[in-house]
Amino acid sequence: MKLDKCILVLGGAGLVGSQVVRQIARELEPERIIVASLYRGEVREFLHDLRREFPHIEFVGAWGDVFVRQEFALERRLRLLQSQVRRDQLYQDLFGPLDEAYERSGLVQLIRQYKPDVIVDSINTATAISYQDVVSQSQKTYDLLQQLQEIVDHQDLDKLAQLGKDLDQSVTTLLISMAVPQLIRHVQMIHKAMCEVGTRLYVKVGTTGTGGMGLNIPYTHSEDRPSAKLMSKTAVAFAHTGLMFLMARTPNGPLVKEVKPAAMIGYRQVAYQTIKRRGQPQFCYESQAQKLEGTLVLRGEESQYTRLGKLKMAGVDTGENGFFARGEFETITHIDQMEFVTPEEIAHQVVLEIKGSNTGYDVIAGIDSSVMNPSYRAGVLRQTALDKLARIEEETRSHSVALGQLGPPELSKLLYEAHLLKLNYGTLQAVMETPAEEIAQTLYEFIMQAHDLRNIIVSIGVPILTPDGCTLIRGPRINIPESIYREVSLTDGAVDAWARKGWVDLRPENIRVWQDRFTRIRRTRHMLHTRGTSSVTLKTYLPETIEIGAIVAWLFNNDYQGYRIK
Repeated sequence: MKLDKCILVLGGAGLVGSQVVRQIARELEPERIIVASLYRGEVREFLHDLRREFPHIEFVGAWGDVFVRQEFALERRLRLLQSQVRRDQLYQDLFGPLDEAYERSGLVQLIRQYKPDVIVDSINTATAISYQDVVSQSQKTYDLLQQLQEIVDHQDLDKLAQLGKDLDQSVTTLLISMAVPQLIRHVQMIHKAMCEVGTRLYVKVGTTGTGGMGLNIPYTHSEDRPSAKLMSKTAVAFAHTGLMFLMARTPNGPLVKEVKPAAMIGYRQVAYQTIKRRGQPQFCYESQAQKLEGTLVLRGEESQYTRLGKLKMAGVDTGENGFFARGEFETITHIDQMEFVTPEEIAHQVVLEIKGSNTGYDVIAGIDSSVMNPSYRAGVLRQTALDKLARIEEETRSHSVALGQLGPPELSKLLYEAHLLKLNYGTLQAVMETPAEEIAQTLYEFIMQAHDLRNIIVSIGVPILTPDGCTLIRGPRINIPESIYREVSLTDGAVDAWARKGWVDLRPENIRVWQDRFTRIRRTRHMLHTRGTSSVTLKTYLPETIEIGAIVAWLFNNDYQGYRIK
C-alpha cells in the first residue's frame, strides 16, 4: 500500500511543475495527482497528454489564482484593483483577522477539498508577489499627496473630491501590493491548511531571484539595471525560505523542504514564432530617419509607420523567463553568466526528496550548500539548442540576435553591434586591422541594404545612430532613454549617454571602443597553449571568430563585472 495516495502539484502545468508531475507519475505512481495552475487552458491541455501517458493514475485539474480568496480566483488582479469594494476586500484578506481570511482563501479550499499527502509547490511565489510594481505605485501615491498639499494650501475645494478618490485608490493599492505582508499571510494560510488535513510533506521549488548570480547581475526582465524589481524578487525569495524554515520548526506540521535552483531554468522548446509582449503580438515596422534636433519622441504614433506584419524570430522558450533569441540565450547561458539547469533535473531531485533521500539540495537543511548549480547535461543541451537555432536562422534567412525583453538595454545594443561586425568582418583580427572610419561606413551601408535586419532592430525599440551622429534610424518606440514623458530634449551629452546605453552606434568612436575590446580579448590567447585547463578563466575568449553571445558574455564578465562565482 502506497504511503502517498494523493499529491497536489501547485503550478503543475508550468515548465518545472509539468516535469515534476511526470516524474511523480512514473516513479511514485500515486492514486491521484492534482494539477493546479493559473490558467484553465494550460491545465486542460496538459491533462489531455497525461491521461494518455499514465492511464492508471487519476489526474484532476484545478485553476485560478491561489493568492486571493476563492471568489476572486478567476479574476485578473488589474480588474480587482479597479473596484473600491474589491480593494477593500483584498485589504481585509491581507490585514484583517487570519481566521476569517483563512475561510475565504482559494488555496485553503483546494487543500481542504483534496487533502493531499504531499504538496509540491512549483509556483514562482517570489515573482507573483514582488512584481506588483510597488515602486511605481509609491511614486504615484507620493505625487498625489503633494497635490493634496497644494489643494489644501489654495483651498481649491472643486479639485479635492476627485483627488480624494484617486488618493484612496492609490493608497489602498499600495498597501495591498506590499510583498512581505502577502508572503507572511500566504505561508500562514498554507501551513494551517496542511496541518488541518494532515499533509505529510511540503516541497517548495524556490528561486534565488537572480539565477544564482549576485548583486552585480547584468540581467533584468527588460528594465534597466540594477533592477529594483529583481532585487525585490530575491528579497522575497529568501524571505520565503526564512518563513519556511520557521514552518519546518513548527510542531505538528508537515515536513518542509525547499529545492532552490541557482541558474536559469530551461528550456521548453526551440522554435520560429511570432514574438509577443505582455501577451500581445509585436509588429515589424518600416524604419524612418530622423534628424537629431529639437525633441526626441520615445513613443511615436504607430499609424505613422508602415506596419510590415508580425515580428517573427527563432528563439528558445524558457517558460516564465521568457522567449529568448539566439544571441540572448547564448549570452545568458554562457559560462560564468547565469548558465542553466533543466526542469527534468529539478523534478528528479524533488521526487528523491519525496522518497526521503538526502539529496543535499534541501535549502531548509543547509541554504549555502543546497542550491542546484548549472549542470553538465544543460551544457550539452545548450549547444544542441544553439545549433538548432543556427539551422533555423539559415532555413528562414532570419537573424536571431535579441528581442530586447532580456535587459539591461546594453545587451541588445551590444549583441546587434557585434552581429553587424560578424556579418561584415567575421573575425576579431579583421576588425582590429581595419580603420574605424572605414568600418563605420561599411556597417552603415550594410544596414541600409539589409532591410529585414534593420527593421527588426528598430521595431524592438533600439534605434541606429548614423556614423555622422546627426541622424537616428528608428521605429515608433525607443527604449532609451527610459522616461515617463512622451518627448525629451536632445543635447550632445544626452545623445552620447543614450547611444552608450541602448542605441546601435555606428560612429567611428564607438567602433574604436570595439577595437579596444577585441584587442584586450586577443591578449588572453597566448595562455591557451601554456597553462592547460587553468588558462580558461573569466578573461579567456576561445574562438577566433566573432561569436556574439560569447563576446557579450566576455564583456559582462570583465567590463561589467557581472559574473557568478559559484
